[in-house]
Amino acid sequence: MDDINTQIKFVQLRAQGWSFARISEQIKVSKPTLINWSRKFRFDIQNLRAIEFESLRDTLLTSVEARTRKLGEQLQIIESELAKRNLSELSTGQLFALAAALRRQIQRETGDMQFTSPLKEIPHDEYHEQVQDWKP
Repeated sequence: MDDINTQIKFVQLRAQGWSFARISEQIKVSKPTLINWSRKFRFDIQNLRAIEFESLRDTLLTSVEARTRKLGEQLQIIESELAKRNLSELSTGQLFALAAALRRQIQRETGDMQFTSPLKEIPHDEYHEQVQDWKP
C-alpha cells in the first residue's frame, strides 16, 4: 500500500474508532507514525467521524417532521374515537389525557411558533397599537 492510500485508510479506521494498536496491525505501520498522522489529520478524522455519526443518527432516528406528522395522525385517531366513544373500552378521562399528552408532544416538536406582520403591511384601519403579534 503506498503512503497516501495508507494514510487515507488510517483516517478512515481512526474515524471509525479503531485503536492505534489495531490500526497498526491492520495497515502495518508503527504506532509512533500513527500518532503523528493522528495529529496531522485530526480535522479530517473529526470530520469523517461527524459524517459517520450524522449518517447513523439519520438512519436510527426519524426526522422531526415525520415524528410530528405521526403524532398528528395519532391525535386525529384519538379525537375521532372521542367523538364516537361509548366508553366501553377506555374512559373518557383516559382518552382526554392521551389527547392532551399528544398535543404537548406536538407542541414540543414544533416549538413556540409566532406569526408576525411588519407594521407597514398592516392596513391603517386594522392596526391597533396594543396588539401586534398573533399566536395560534
